[in-house]
Amino acid sequence: MAAFGGLHVLVNNAGIAEGGSVEDTDLATWRRVHAVDLDGVFLGCKYAIAHIHTAGGGSIINISSIAGIIAGHNMAAYNSAKAAVRHLTKSVALHCAKQGYDIRCNSVHPSFVRTAILDPLVERLGAEKAYAKLARQIPMGRIGEPDDVAYGVLYLASDESSFMTGAELVIDGGISAM
Repeated sequence: MAAFGGLHVLVNNAGIAEGGSVEDTDLATWRRVHAVDLDGVFLGCKYAIAHIHTAGGGSIINISSIAGIIAGHNMAAYNSAKAAVRHLTKSVALHCAKQGYDIRCNSVHPSFVRTAILDPLVERLGAEKAYAKLARQIPMGRIGEPDDVAYGVLYLASDESSFMTGAELVIDGGISAM
């Protein structure tokens, strides 16, 4: 706060993915995924709002997932946590607007991106096969790169998005258009 003159942008970008259907997922896994993917976002928002407001406003960006919009049969905990992030974002946006805070809150919904969250699949199939398998599901024919998401986050953090709050930025190569 002292070094940069206050907090103006928060990006909640922690996430873990554990596979499993609703029948296969044990309660400990369910709670672990929700603790990181949802509780972490809640706590980040809860404690950043006062600092961002004191600094004169800014932007909160919550990284959700395309899995928060379109679910899969084998990712029950991840799907529900990311869907909850989607709605928590809207709740935070409405709260800040109602309070008269100059704080925007939006969510980002990427599909498969070449990050560590894909490592278990890469370890099981090898990078080439894993990425090709995922790319076949995406109309653009490739998985995302970290910069694909970073540029969307940069937009939401910037003043150019000053009239966006409670919105969803979908960065998915067209998978949600199917």
